[in-house]
Amino acid sequence: MATPLTKKEIQSFPLHPYDAMRDDLQTGDLVFCSGSYFFSQAIQQFTRSVWSHVGMIYKDPTLQRVFILESETLIGVRLAPLSKYLHDYHGKNRPYKGNIVIARVHPSIDEEKLNHAISYGMDELTKPYDNFEILRIGFRILFSVSRRTRDRKYICSELVYDCFDRIGVPFNLRDEYVSPDDIWLDDQVQPQYRIM
Repeated sequence: MATPLTKKEIQSFPLHPYDAMRDDLQTGDLVFCSGSYFFSQAIQQFTRSVWSHVGMIYKDPTLQRVFILESETLIGVRLAPLSKYLHDYHGKNRPYKGNIVIARVHPSIDEEKLNHAISYGMDELTKPYDNFEILRIGFRILFSVSRRTRDRKYICSELVYDCFDRIGVPFNLRDEYVSPDDIWLDDQVQPQYRIM
């Protein structure tokens, strides 16, 4: 089980260049981000966590590419090359500003099931990001209000949760919402290393 972390403790994970770890990455691996952008810090504040984002690795054997399936602010559900994410984040010719940790779900999940999870996520491509869900999470934490009715918009952690839930691998939630930290703290999630 992963444990709650501070930003300083993230630095204790081994740091590896993406190119050196590319072959190790597997479909279904989780990508946890601890960003230092304004919106990232707002998410961290509302969820009381170091994590601001989570996505899921899809390794395409035919194209020989590694993608991240994610729901991104202002964009929605997308599939992006992980290398571009690491080296040309948002087309600005710089890497993601923050730490990126790879984690793996244990016990191992059958490849066919993982492909089904990715397929579900791909069916959700272009669904909008739920820009107001972070505010609603903050209000629910502050005022102990129950979860809203589910819609067809996603924050990053809802997308990852739904992909795994679809294949019978639900993550345990502490509250009635799902944040990147809820997925991080699940017993099935095993941190591996940081990448750059």
